[in-house]
Amino acid sequence: MGKIAFVFSGQGAQYPGMGQSLAQCGPAARAVFDLADSLRPGTSAQCFSGTAEELSITKNTQPCLYCVDLAAAKALEEGGVRPDFAAGFSLGEVAAVTFGGILSEQAGFDFVCKRAAAMDEAARQNPGSMAAVLKLSNEAVEALCKEFTQVWPVNYNCPGQLVVAGEKEQLAAFQQKVKEAGGRAAPLAVSGGFHSPFMESAAQELDKALAEMSFAPARLPIYANLSAQPYGDDPRALLVSQVKSPVRWQETIENLAGEGVDTFFECGPGKTLCGLIKKTVKTAQVFQVQDEETLKTALAAL
Repeated sequence: MGKIAFVFSGQGAQYPGMGQSLAQCGPAARAVFDLADSLRPGTSAQCFSGTAEELSITKNTQPCLYCVDLAAAKALEEGGVRPDFAAGFSLGEVAAVTFGGILSEQAGFDFVCKRAAAMDEAARQNPGSMAAVLKLSNEAVEALCKEFTQVWPVNYNCPGQLVVAGEKEQLAAFQQKVKEAGGRAAPLAVSGGFHSPFMESAAQELDKALAEMSFAPARLPIYANLSAQPYGDDPRALLVSQVKSPVRWQETIENLAGEGVDTFFECGPGKTLCGLIKKTVKTAQVFQVQDEETLKTALAAL
């Protein structure tokens, strides 16, 4: 086995009941939910028994998903798995920088709550949506986006899959252009045009919030969505710009593979990142860890 990376799930992976069995796996995972409940009462109840509709509201989604992401990583670490690198997809990056020690666990949860509120408000001010474009090259999708004033490429997921965000009417017209070009556009069930200029006001709010927080050196290299490179001396700038800038996920995974990573653990709900990683690095070994069963499977495999 080569090197190991923990990758943290992003928004859209949430589901009712997530994290419940994980919280029972040991004190490390349980502590994540206990801290969240002390700062935002009812967070674990939302994870364990909230409805799909409740969990789809951004101000609920992000704190809950963050908890499950971080709890999964803590449970793996408690089980003896030591990652060499970490990265998170969009919301998952907050869990990654917390796990990596850049933010304390209390600061990380405080920040994710403020991030959720700021992005939710920005989405209200600038209504938008997102769609995944398949079967076209990145260059072809980028060229189509340039035909519109409010459609942008935002999530570079894997070869042959690029997510765009934009104003709803323009996005509908864009999807028709994709079809005419021989591609396929699948609308995403999201509440805003995330990682686009529509999130400028959210970035400004988060810059103010982070100005009051302390940062520590990372205890392992954490790859940033903005640069697809490890965090450096200015985590505040990366976390602020991240919400209004594209997620360079494919490049991140390629760079991690270039550093010798051949084993990835997706920490958090779902297995979206496992699929994207396998499409990017076909030889990679991937494990999903989201509950007691998948945790046991991953630890047994090692």
